[in-house]
Amino acid sequence: MKVTSQAFKANARHALGDPNLQKAMTNLRSGFVERRAHAVSQLPEWEALRDEAVAIKKHTLAQLDFYLEEFERRVVANGGKVHWCRDAAEANAAVLAICRGLGARTVTKGKSMIGEEMGVNDYLEANGVTPVETDLGEYIIQIRHEPPSHIIAPAIHLVKEQIAQSFRETHRDLDPARQLKDSRQMCDEARAVLRPRFLAADVGITGANFLVAETGSSIIVTNEGNGDLTQTLPKAHVVLASLEKVVPTLEDAATILRLLARSATGQEFSTYTTVSTGPRRPDDPDGPGEYHVVLLDNGRSALLGGEFEDMLRCIRCAACLNHCPVYQAIGGQSYGWVYPGPMGSVLTPSLIGVDQAGDLPNASTFCGRCEEVCPMKIPLPRMMRHWREREFQRHLPPRAYRLGLAAWAFFARRPALYRVAADWAARMLGYVGRARGRFRALPLAAGWTRTRDLPAPEGRSFMSLWAARQSASRSAQ
Repeated sequence: MKVTSQAFKANARHALGDPNLQKAMTNLRSGFVERRAHAVSQLPEWEALRDEAVAIKKHTLAQLDFYLEEFERRVVANGGKVHWCRDAAEANAAVLAICRGLGARTVTKGKSMIGEEMGVNDYLEANGVTPVETDLGEYIIQIRHEPPSHIIAPAIHLVKEQIAQSFRETHRDLDPARQLKDSRQMCDEARAVLRPRFLAADVGITGANFLVAETGSSIIVTNEGNGDLTQTLPKAHVVLASLEKVVPTLEDAATILRLLARSATGQEFSTYTTVSTGPRRPDDPDGPGEYHVVLLDNGRSALLGGEFEDMLRCIRCAACLNHCPVYQAIGGQSYGWVYPGPMGSVLTPSLIGVDQAGDLPNASTFCGRCEEVCPMKIPLPRMMRHWREREFQRHLPPRAYRLGLAAWAFFARRPALYRVAADWAARMLGYVGRARGRFRALPLAAGWTRTRDLPAPEGRSFMSLWAARQSASRSAQ
């Protein structure tokens, strides 16, 4: 997947001017947010579950090597194989080797953010293997040649008319006069097109919501059933997962699953929760002949023990995206890589570098909603501040920005001077702006006045007014 995070500001401006995107994003505000709130309100033990889940992940990360090795031992004992991969290149090579070993020409895929991170579709196509996305949202963006806009709803940035047009352009063998006016008709058409692909595929690739060290199992949650068809019908099932997906036991996975669907879609539980443990056994009626787990590091081990380790608790529920006012305004593709929203603003610089993704942690109001709704209590605002600090230390922001912060810091370290300067500035701006009550343009404030007026101060600084109020209060006593 091509990285465009360095063009975030231009991407965001384009998104704000896209009428279809703006219309589509209203579904996010009225759908996921309201359903999550209702689901959480129906679970009295919600906060206790969050605490328990955080404890599970903290314990696992503190002993990650042990649980990963135990997971591999169990997978091998069950007849499967684990492929340890340092980066995307090694992971893609491992997947291709499995495909070539089976003479595979077609691969079906369930939704996998790790697959997006690896760029596995492009890699397979370049090497003569055809990947077919089977999650409806992923299938839509695949035929449109677009990256996903959301972790759990990849095509949320599209309106139904755009999807219908893409179906007509892609499914040229179907009746051009057919009706594609509602979601039911489009789902039926996608099902009819994809069913033969399931049956023809040589290899099935899925992601993993959890890897269970106790049993060597992988767990996926879906609402369409495509994940089950992807992993049971082909000759081999390949699981793409990053290191932090491991949990100690099935009971631990069940605890976090109670948080996952409620946080993601507002459901008590996803429609399908599938546990896969190794290849087909002699007495099994179906299942893959081979079971492979491709374990990807890709920079995650470097986060252990550092100020960004908490990010490894993320369970990819997308609650932080759904509640973020910035994401709600510009969608996910503006972020320029696999992971959008607040979690992407922390994870993306960690994986591809703050030099390429430095704008992302700055794209936040710091309202705190992301941390408030995160089921794993990840301190996203704090970590975005850490990235801002690192960006500043490396002199990556524009010179004017750095000089402005340096000037502010000079005054902030001298409280008496700060109070005098703030009071003087408030009085001057209040005097100049008293006629209109606002400024349409102001030096050093173009970022604000380019799109909105700046209200003129009343004439005194907050600290001056507060001191006067305190003085009056003491006199009254």
